[in-house]
Amino acid sequence: MGVKADKIFVNLPVKDLNKSVDFFTKVGFEFDAQFTDENATCMVVSEHIFVMLLVEDFFKTFTNKEISDTAKSTEVIVALSVDSKEQVDEIVNRALNSGGQPSKEPMDQGFMYGWSFQDIDGHLWEVFHMDANAVAQG
Repeated sequence: MGVKADKIFVNLPVKDLNKSVDFFTKVGFEFDAQFTDENATCMVVSEHIFVMLLVEDFFKTFTNKEISDTAKSTEVIVALSVDSKEQVDEIVNRALNSGGQPSKEPMDQGFMYGWSFQDIDGHLWEVFHMDANAVAQG
């Protein structure tokens, strides 16, 4: 039997926690106040997916490595699957209108549509919709 996990917690370093919370609130995400203090917050993506936004100094206590300079390199792309192409556009447009930066142009492969942005700390996010029926027929 392979590895199975019930939930995923993505940990991302941020320069200014309040600005990051404001940005992601404008994008449409909510936060769990129970796991929020001056060092971190828990952004709720879904019932099983969470993003911990950690102030850089606090983030450093979890690793012996340097934090990636997001202006120069990419460590991870957080990809989120949503229910429709319209939802992809809505989320990315909210991010861009809230201070996020473009990452890649929208891509439409027929069965899959996606678009990406950089958050205010330079982390890459891809939002995509995949038509399960088209994939099954493929």
